[in-house]
Amino acid sequence: MARLSFEKKRVPGPVAHPAAVPVRVYGAGGASVGGAAVVAAPGEEIQQAVLNHLQRLAISLGTPIRATIQDDRAGCVVPLEVSADGSSRVTGKAVRVARPEAPEFLRTPRGEFGPAPVMEAAVPGSAVASAAPVADVPAPVVDVPAPVVVAPAPVVGAPRPLSAAPAPAPRVSETTTGWPSESVPATTATPTPPRGFDAVAEEVLGDGPVTETVEGAELLTEPMTRINEAVRAGRIEDAAELVERTVEEAVTVLGADHAEVLHLRELAAYIAYLAGEPVRACRLSLDLARLRRTARDADAAYGNVQSAATAWRAVRDPEEGLRLGRDLIDLWADLAAEPGPAADDPRPLESARARMLRLTDRASRADRTAEHGAA
Repeated sequence: MARLSFEKKRVPGPVAHPAAVPVRVYGAGGASVGGAAVVAAPGEEIQQAVLNHLQRLAISLGTPIRATIQDDRAGCVVPLEVSADGSSRVTGKAVRVARPEAPEFLRTPRGEFGPAPVMEAAVPGSAVASAAPVADVPAPVVDVPAPVVVAPAPVVGAPRPLSAAPAPAPRVSETTTGWPSESVPATTATPTPPRGFDAVAEEVLGDGPVTETVEGAELLTEPMTRINEAVRAGRIEDAAELVERTVEEAVTVLGADHAEVLHLRELAAYIAYLAGEPVRACRLSLDLARLRRTARDADAAYGNVQSAATAWRAVRDPEEGLRLGRDLIDLWADLAAEPGPAADDPRPLESARARMLRLTDRASRADRTAEHGAA
């Protein structure tokens, strides 16, 4: 069987993995992450915008991101670790600092500054990789010794899972700084295998086989390798284009229900998530979960549900979140009612239901605001 034909490109070099990312929060509307400006969207807290940015970096690099956050609003420096599932924890004590003047870009009218690039930090020589400080902001005056931020432990073999957690969900609280801290209960349970985007990330970042079948090895090894290389190098647009073309050709040759085609579609959903398209990533993952459930593959179906849930948590529009959430929870509840891993792991489903209540409340507040504005 002939391989899928693509033009050859130069294999990129190794990707720089920063040990700690310098973050500066200047006020309610703006911040910088590794020197790259981040601006909160309308109705979004700047803290959430920063956490979202760090979460995308964790997904792209395949490891939790350590950050040193200087929050000028609270007048403190906070060491923080952010995982790709959205969870975060303070890794040391907050240190009080002076509050300098906001930088020039925050004194510029809104609309003149575009959104910060999502994946730029994964490319060698980028702002985050070089950990360059913001040049035009005066250094803070620290009245106690600065915190020591410990780099993540070296990864041996496959990357550590990003969001699949065998332990009970951490209890999240907020410190006086406004940044989250977690109390993670101890566990002696045997770690479960990675699922969802975690499993896809391990395949992309690992050095194992990129296909699942003999036909796939002959047909898809070359394009799959190039897709993975593009993701590792942070070239997400290239990866999205390659995976779309590969899916189309694989469907033509193998058929829409072939295991390799479903595998490719999981990769396409993951790349859509990295590209900042959580709605598309969620829908692709839900479609795959339905197919896997029909085929009575409960484990694979639950993995796709986990991917859909990860993407859904990144959807900020409450109305869109409610629409997707209903589909997600209906399918998730059906899986949980049947034998399989979904039935053995009820806490994430309850967490998703709790988010639906929060989204309903946000949507109601948005409606009331709109009504007052129209009155």
